[in-house]
Amino acid sequence: MALFRISGIWTDSNKLITHYGFHTVDVEKNTATRLEKISKAEAILLLGIKENRATTWIWDYNVSAWIVGEEVELVTTTEGSYLRSNAERNETNNLAHLIDYDWIRR
Repeated sequence: MALFRISGIWTDSNKLITHYGFHTVDVEKNTATRLEKISKAEAILLLGIKENRATTWIWDYNVSAWIVGEEVELVTTTEGSYLRSNAERNETNNLAHLIDYDWIRR
């Protein structure tokens, strides 16, 4: 089982998410890896493994620290698969509220 934090996104010219900022969590050490740019297809494969799970990771400007956000789930429809955080909350649904990492060209 792997636990991931997703801290941001990359989008295309149509504002569709193409990549996610993934961090792998070491539960025993309570640490996370540096940012890794993962394609949408790779993210879907990783979270398609039943034992793997992910949460959003939100930068809290008030305390200058990362905080664990909402659980991320893999959704599959007839039109394809995608990741979403909370279908009931418009401001955090589908991870578009995360940091826009488009300025990072890694």
